[in-house]
Amino acid sequence: MNIGLKSIIERIIPMVEVVVFGSAEELVVQPDGEFFHFFISAQIFADYNRYFQPRRRRVIVLVSSPNSILPSDVHTLNTSQSEDELIRSILRLHGSGHGHAHDCHGVGGHAEALLSSREQEVLALVVRGYINKEIAEMLSISINTVISHRRNIVERLGMSSVSALTIYAVMNGIVDISDI
Repeated sequence: MNIGLKSIIERIIPMVEVVVFGSAEELVVQPDGEFFHFFISAQIFADYNRYFQPRRRRVIVLVSSPNSILPSDVHTLNTSQSEDELIRSILRLHGSGHGHAHDCHGVGGHAEALLSSREQEVLALVVRGYINKEIAEMLSISINTVISHRRNIVERLGMSSVSALTIYAVMNGIVDISDI
C-alpha cells in the first residue's frame, strides 16, 4: 500500500519527496518537524499514539473502509477507492485545512510569480475539464493561443498530468476544490 500511495503522490506532485519507512521505529527516531504529513495505518496510529497525538493535525490514517472506528477528528484516507477518487480525497483533505499552511518545495502561494493571469485562467479551465476549443471560445482567444498557454504552463510548472496541475491549482488558490 505504501509503495502504491508513494507512486501516486510522486506522480501527481512531482516536487514532493515521499519517504517510506520499513517500520514505525525507523520513523519515530527522525528529527521532529522533518515531515509535512504522516500517512499511516490504523494499527500504527494505535500502537504509537503517544508519538502521533501531538502531530495529529498532520496525520492521515489509511483505512480500507469508509466506516472506520477512529475518533471523528482523525483524518482518514480510504485506500480501497479508485485512483481518481483517491486523488480527489487527497485534494479534499488539503482543502479542508487538515494541517497548517506549508510550502511543498515549490508548491503553495506563488502562482502569480510563475504564471501570468491569463495562464492562470487557462489552467483553471483545464482543471475544470474544458477542452482547448471550449477554453478558446470562453476566453475569446484562438485555439493556438490556448495550446501556447498550456505549453507554457507545463514548462513553467514542470508537470504535465491534469492530476498534478489540479493539485497545483487547488494548492495555489487558482481553483476551489468544490469547482472540480
